[in-house]
Amino acid sequence: MKKLAKLLALLLALTLAFSLAACGGEPAPAGTPSSEAPAEAAPSEGAAEPAAELAVLKVGASPAPHAEILEQVKPALAEQGIDLQIVEFTDYVMPNKALDAGDIDANYFQHFPYLENFDAENGTDLVSAAAIHFEPLGVYPGKTASLDALADGATVAVPNDPTNEARALLLLEKLGYIKLTEGAGLEATPLDITENTKNLKFQELEAAQLPNVLPDVDLAVINGNYAVGAGIADSVLTTEDKDSEAAQEFANIIAVRNGDESRDDIKKLVAALESDEVAAFITEKYSGTVIPVF
Repeated sequence: MKKLAKLLALLLALTLAFSLAACGGEPAPAGTPSSEAPAEAAPSEGAAEPAAELAVLKVGASPAPHAEILEQVKPALAEQGIDLQIVEFTDYVMPNKALDAGDIDANYFQHFPYLENFDAENGTDLVSAAAIHFEPLGVYPGKTASLDALADGATVAVPNDPTNEARALLLLEKLGYIKLTEGAGLEATPLDITENTKNLKFQELEAAQLPNVLPDVDLAVINGNYAVGAGIADSVLTTEDKDSEAAQEFANIIAVRNGDESRDDIKKLVAALESDEVAAFITEKYSGTVIPVF
């Protein structure tokens, strides 16, 4: 009788244990997300604030030297909350059209007389925010290796656009090869040559093509930016003076839409470009083919 009672008690206990397990269900496997979203963790004291988003400033530029110079000020502008984005152009028309259309905020590729002429011909209202550097025309060796070795009847290649051709002729006059009509200045043409002591022959070509013809001419007078782009800057024999009439007239500028020169980000861009660090970079990198004017 006692054995029967113990057996019934054991059966009752097992039945109760199975019943409780069925009500409780199986535990969720490790790593399974909870059906209830956890409460957000409170930020710990001293946690860093998320970095503020930089304001974008788009500046169009010729690849060399303009884009290279702009690259030098990216870190300084980033520290001031500006993300400088450089948009490269390989011609002299689209940068001003893009600026006028509002696709970019500024451009850096041209001198002021070119900008004035562009405004007059296209009805745009673009202005200079600052003058940054001057790209002197230089004399580069072709078949003749030095100025002293230039022979009678030599061929000299010069730019064929009016402004740069006049500058080239003034440079050759400074070297004593020719004389120009008095007062011709920056409007000089080959017709203004009154003396040609070495009987030089002139080959007039588009400025961008001049580095390509060096093997075929004795000397070429080439713009600094094209010399830099062609990788021949170090071979220059002589250049326009930094205090010349051309330097004052043809400094390369930061161009903006009229009124934008007072924008805070444009002012910061100009200030960064006019720094001692940028002046040192220009002087050291370009060997006199690009000269700071600030």
